[in-house]
Amino acid sequence: MELLEYRNVAKYFGGLRAIEEVSFTVQEGEIVGLIGPNGAGKTTLFAMASGFHTTSRGEVWFAGKRIDGHPPPAICRLGLARTFQIVRPFGDMSVLDNVMVGAFLRHPDRERAREQAAAVLERVGLGDRLEQPARTLTLAGRKRLEVAKALATQPRLLLLDEVMAGLTPVETTGMIELIRAIRRDGTTVLLVEHNMHAVMQLCDRAVVIQHGRKICDADPATVAADPHVIAAYLGEDED
Repeated sequence: MELLEYRNVAKYFGGLRAIEEVSFTVQEGEIVGLIGPNGAGKTTLFAMASGFHTTSRGEVWFAGKRIDGHPPPAICRLGLARTFQIVRPFGDMSVLDNVMVGAFLRHPDRERAREQAAAVLERVGLGDRLEQPARTLTLAGRKRLEVAKALATQPRLLLLDEVMAGLTPVETTGMIELIRAIRRDGTTVLLVEHNMHAVMQLCDRAVVIQHGRKICDADPATVAADPHVIAAYLGEDED
């Protein structure tokens, strides 16, 4: 089943073309990587799906409903949640209270939201940090907290924006295992990632964006051998 579909979407910021006629789908149960050089338009595609940017042209569909132009809270209620590349937790609030903010979407009762948030934090490996101020977490901890905040909304589709950026090899391995567990629990994943080793390990498919256009959509091994993809990466700086 097609869970997310971009239909010929385009996005312009004044005279700047960020995205031009991009189409692809994410099937329910997949882990799909959205990759490409810096400035290719990957985060803009995330923003259009999650309601933070409108499309200039084209349509975005989620779970059989057209969602482009809907505000972020409405899209989140439908079951699409995202993380952000730059993690900014509520630093003086506890780790638990940070995640309760997301849990309130489905559980307006405070005690039920607290139970849900605690369960999510256990799931992401922060179960022993509930009362710790969020600002005291390491980068790896803040990345996991960012994932937990999104998971607390109980999404069908989770958009992960560079959740492995800046992590050590051991921390990256742990995040890969977490994303696999999220998929096993029934959540579909679309991720922006520059760590090609992680993409090769994790993803069923990779969609490659260059200069706002899709240049490849295939399994990771095919993508890695594609001459257009190789030229795109060799010709531009990566993160």
